[in-house]
This record gives sequence, C-alpha cells and structure tokens, in this order.
Amino acid sequence: MFGMKRRVFITLLGGAAAAWPLAGRAQQPAIPVIGFLDAASAAERTDYTAAFRQGLAEAGYVDGQNMAIEYRWAEGRYDRLPELAADLVRHRVSVIATPGTTAAAIAAKAATATIPIVFGVGGDPVQLGLVASLNRPGSNATGVNFFSTDLVAKRMELLRELAPGAKRVALLINPTDRSNESTLRDVETAAIGQQVLAFEAATGREIDAAFASLVREKVDALFVAGGAFFAARRPARRFGGTLRGSCNLFATPFCRGRRADELRNPPC
Repeated sequence: MFGMKRRVFITLLGGAAAAWPLAGRAQQPAIPVIGFLDAASAAERTDYTAAFRQGLAEAGYVDGQNMAIEYRWAEGRYDRLPELAADLVRHRVSVIATPGTTAAAIAAKAATATIPIVFGVGGDPVQLGLVASLNRPGSNATGVNFFSTDLVAKRMELLRELAPGAKRVALLINPTDRSNESTLRDVETAAIGQQVLAFEAATGREIDAAFASLVREKVDALFVAGGAFFAARRPARRFGGTLRGSCNLFATPFCRGRRADELRNPPC
C-alpha cells in the first residue's frame, strides 16, 4: 500500500468501520452510531472526514439516513483524548474510528474492551499495545498501519538529498504522541555525520518557540516527526515560509532569514 494517498487510507477506514458488524452488539441505538475520535480539530480534518464519509457511503452507510457519526475533537490537546474516548463509550457508540492519530487509538483502547475500534496509526500497532499480532489482532481493535515511523531512515536520506551540506539537523517532535517514542533514536541512528538537536512542541505556541530556537541554533535542516498534530499545522508554513522544499516531506532545508518568495531554487 506504500505510495497510496492518506486520504485513500481514510476512505478505506470508513469502509472498514462500516464493515465491522454495526448491529452485532446488544442494546444498540435505533440506528448505529459511529464514534470518530481525533487529536486535531474539525477545520483541520475536512479532507479526512469527507473521505471517511465516502468510505461509509461506498459500504452502504449514509450519515443521517441509516447511521450517525459522533465526532470528538481534541483540538491539539492530547490530554483530552481519554475523556473524549470515555464520552463516546458513555454514548454507547457501535464502533470507534481513530483514522489519523495514534494517541486517539490508544485512548480508545484504554476506554473500552468491548466496543470495536478501527484505527489508522503510524507506528507498529503490536508495540503500541493495540493488537496482539498483525495476523491475528484479537480483542476489539483492528486497522491500518501507515508505517510512517518505519520510514525514518528513508526520510533522512531524502533530507540529505535536499540539503547535502546540512551538518546540524533539528528534530521537531511532539512528546505527547507515543508513536514518536523511538523517533529520536531512529533519527540519530540515520544521521550520518550529522548532529541532531531535538525540540519538543505540543501546542501552537510551543511550535513558534521551537522555530525561534532553530534560528538561534543556526540549524541547517529540519526533520519533523510524524503525527496528526504536526500534519494539521504544517510547521514550515506556520513559520512565515522560511523553509524551502516540500512541507509534506517533513524533512526540509532551513534557509535562515529568507522568505519563501525569495527562494526560487537558489542554494541556502
């Protein structure tokens, strides 16, 4: 599945959520209710929710007709996820979908051992404790692994191609996202002749502070750890366009003191 757009994955997850027997649990509401749990905000996830509803529709489930969706958004506050997951359990939803955030999947798994959970995560779901094995998930959870944490070495290789002279590499990481627990170690292992400086950020204000530190530290390139928090906020764009390259790669040369409209392909 490597190379498929994440939107396609979310569409598949929508179909997977519908495919899990929505009427199989006792004491169901009049129509099945799908709980949608995410660490971002509704405004940041419009593409995800559209793809999710498309996947449901392709499986024969239309929101407001023969099923309903209860959305819960943490809006960047990962500490809210356990309570939001518990709230979905209290509402007796038929299934909980966590298509874009590892922390949301973990919170849902901790909140219920009976309600089916369909997840999309970047890390190994076995190591994260979501499933017993890839072949036989067991318990009440199943889903898709995006393998984003397994691609650290490849992303570092791309970074070296973008900035072959980069010696000081900044790593921007969200300390509240468990899927990133091994990222620092993996980046340091993949950094060949490069110094790695780690900066933590879990809020928009902390992202701004981290970028101010990047300027002071005179880093040559930026590696952004995976996760819904950074993907939704596009840190490179947030900092006024002082980064060159593709924000989607999250491995970008850092050109000090230059705006994006000044960077037409000149070297840093």
